[in-house]
Amino acid sequence: MPKRTAPYSNCLLCPRRCGVNRNAGKRGFCGETAELRLGFAGIHKGEEPPITGDGGSGTVFVTGCNLGCAFCQNYQVSQKGMGRTVSAAEFAEICLALQEKGAENINIVTGSHAAPALALGVETARKQGLTIPVLWNSSGYEGIETLEILESFVDIYLPDLKTLDTGIAARFFGAKDYPEHAASAILKMMEYSNNRVIIRHLIIPGFLHNTRQVLRWFADNCHDRAKDRVQISLMTQYTPVYVSDAKIPDSFLSENEYHEVISMLGEFGIDDGFCQELVTGSDWLPDFRLPNPFSSELSEPVWHWRD
Repeated sequence: MPKRTAPYSNCLLCPRRCGVNRNAGKRGFCGETAELRLGFAGIHKGEEPPITGDGGSGTVFVTGCNLGCAFCQNYQVSQKGMGRTVSAAEFAEICLALQEKGAENINIVTGSHAAPALALGVETARKQGLTIPVLWNSSGYEGIETLEILESFVDIYLPDLKTLDTGIAARFFGAKDYPEHAASAILKMMEYSNNRVIIRHLIIPGFLHNTRQVLRWFADNCHDRAKDRVQISLMTQYTPVYVSDAKIPDSFLSENEYHEVISMLGEFGIDDGFCQELVTGSDWLPDFRLPNPFSSELSEPVWHWRD
């Protein structure tokens, strides 16, 4: 049974450990009170092949975020507060609507700060007939206690491992301690023996040493130890989205950089996982003001915060 209200009274859900009383309407770093708010839900067809499947992934974008990336592509929802409050019952209805549309899974995006409410929502949905797997799609900046709240409700973990460099973590993600917490969280996810874990890493132009560190860590800690159910997913879709004052790379990933990263996979003996084709341009960026924030080829809307 999920813990429902206590974590919000003195919120220590994530490594920020703000300690505010979100039940009383206070807001922590995530920008959210104890109310669960969502920005968008729909069938998404652009995830990794086993996540997308034939029917697409039932993505649910949670408003707010406990990290705050300087180039977040979903910043309207994660940092600018776009979203509407939903009850556990309405969340369950959204999940069931996605299932009815043929979704392969319920893909909860950036929900770490709302874990108790989401666990309650999933529990409610399952009592009402939700049978498809639940996927936890997060920045990796997790508290171990939060993962324990979710253990009974999550079937697949899709965490980021953005960096293992404290300088990069402080500069781009506003959290110098990101590397230690993300690494610990992923190792904890791997302990749940029946769950699949796909570790995402966004390649940042000009920072290939960062990717090398992540791939080395993956090879040392994940590849041989749990090869059948833990995989890496390399993402090339870095786009200069200026969300903060941080100085970010102003170019896309180059073809030479892309091929250099591919060669790293051979260097570390990583032969199973996913690598996105080289993505340049910003036409695909979502706009959550629209009923369908993504292109019609990528997404079919089911619920929108303005609806």
